[in-house]
Amino acid sequence: MSTRTETGLADKLSRLPAETGVYIFRNSKNRIIYIGKAKNLRNRVRSYFQKSRHDEKTERLVSQITDFELMVTATEVEALILEANLVKQHHPRYNVNLKDDKHFPYIKVTTQDPFPRVVVVRKIERDGATYFGPYTSGKQMHRTLEFLCRLFTIRTCNLVIPHPQGKPYKVCLDYHIKRCGGPCEGFQSREEYAELVKAVIMALQGKSQELIDTLELRMQTASENMDFESAKQFKDQAEALKHVMIRQNVDVGEVVDRDIVSVAREKNDAVAVVMQIRRGILIGRQDFQLEADIANSDEQVTETFVTQYYNYQPNLPEELFLPCDLVGKSVLEAWLLESKGSRVRVITPKAGRKVKLVDLAAANARLLLDELLIQKRGFKERTSKMVVSLKEDIGLAVLPVRMVCFDISNTGETDAVGSCVYFENAKPKKSEYRHFRIKGVTGQDDFKMMREIIGRYFFRISKEGGARPDLVVVDGGKGQLSAAKAELDSLGFTDQPVMGLAKRLEEVYLPGGSDPLTISKSSPGLILLKRIRDEAHRFAIDFNRKVRTKRTIKSELETIPGIGPSKVKALLSHFGSVAKVRGATVEEIAGVKGMSVKLAEIVSKALRK
Repeated sequence: MSTRTETGLADKLSRLPAETGVYIFRNSKNRIIYIGKAKNLRNRVRSYFQKSRHDEKTERLVSQITDFELMVTATEVEALILEANLVKQHHPRYNVNLKDDKHFPYIKVTTQDPFPRVVVVRKIERDGATYFGPYTSGKQMHRTLEFLCRLFTIRTCNLVIPHPQGKPYKVCLDYHIKRCGGPCEGFQSREEYAELVKAVIMALQGKSQELIDTLELRMQTASENMDFESAKQFKDQAEALKHVMIRQNVDVGEVVDRDIVSVAREKNDAVAVVMQIRRGILIGRQDFQLEADIANSDEQVTETFVTQYYNYQPNLPEELFLPCDLVGKSVLEAWLLESKGSRVRVITPKAGRKVKLVDLAAANARLLLDELLIQKRGFKERTSKMVVSLKEDIGLAVLPVRMVCFDISNTGETDAVGSCVYFENAKPKKSEYRHFRIKGVTGQDDFKMMREIIGRYFFRISKEGGARPDLVVVDGGKGQLSAAKAELDSLGFTDQPVMGLAKRLEEVYLPGGSDPLTISKSSPGLILLKRIRDEAHRFAIDFNRKVRTKRTIKSELETIPGIGPSKVKALLSHFGSVAKVRGATVEEIAGVKGMSVKLAEIVSKALRK
């Protein structure tokens, strides 16, 4: 840490407020690396920079802090919510992070509408609808949704009912096959449809037994009134729900809404499990992958997960069982009370039947973590097999663990660029990717361009003593390969393994060979070659597009009389794009440094043409 940075931090540390809020640590690249909350910001933030010994993780964190910022809140609960939202948004390196949580789906019941729909969404909005989730198993969620919509004949169309102009719609096929009651054409009243929607909500809330009792009561009433068709419908619905309960659910012996949370960890991998009990019935299990530093305590991981999970959980339980005591338990209970509108008891069971429920969740978490680790191990083994296969396919002396691939992209005779992508153990290492602007070749000569970018890449390796790749791949056939080999030889890299991969038939060429190698299309080695070639092609095209766009933008402005490079730069810096310059007024353009009213009128007129 530089002296200047240390001086700036010391100055900020001396002015810290003794208030509640959130602190954000940044590194030298201005990236957020940690977000935390504190009852007293002055004491908490200063504690990181005191000379008392920290654990290894905190030492690593503090060594990277070059700046911080604060957000003061009115209460600890507000700080807890703000921390959860910021961690979800930024995914800092040293926080526990819920993997891919933004992708988990919810079931939304549009209860704000006269005739609600039941749909799948990815985001909760404050729109008056009723939400259930998140669901980590999309397959199970869709199965549940389809079952309930068919059972209670909920409409699947997206019509606005009633019609905005008061006109009736014409019923669709769902009505004729008895999957919808036809509210669009007025065949079903709002009250009748509301009863069906209420049943779906009860089922999603886990009140299946209560719903079954209601259906059986309606069946009996309908039968007494000689309405046997309705009675049969109620009976079929009740029987279907009973079948689902027997097949899927386990009775835990208490009529209570309860979530049981447990976390299993191994090194930096962690899995959290939430077992959901509603009305005393275990109705489901949600599981999540976490990213957690090995130095984080189990209490930290559990507290962070609970905060992130319940920040986006629309249906809170009456009780929350945790595997360990939390320091911030009182703040957590206050936050859940505010969210639910009634108390949520946070409990760490110590003995008896309740401990067995936590142990059951822990067993599930450990099982899922073991599956995750097996998948990771299998992926690593598959990856190494690709490298081994490639070595055998093309007869290399060493495993091609470090591979580079070169490609050329140009538009006619302009904007020629080259790319180099780097794979390590069959996986892309983007920090080693390189772009090249072609400088020494005029016209359209792919062979000379390939020589140029390979020459520049290996000249730098020679000059700086960098590690040589185990294999060089060029995107192209015999011509591009010959150019690459000639350049490598001229620089003294005569023993550098190099090969070409032609696009049209995926033909593999080696130096000195007139015919392509015969490699099975299903070979893991050929799959790896195609992967690195396609990545080099994508990288080259992306860079070519950026160069071409930048040139087009500059040339559009520079063709205007009186507008030179310095004024182009000033205009683009001020407005951000040509489109915004075009939409600006003469007065706004004239306000840019170096521009006069007369020039602004010329620019505005030229761009509007």
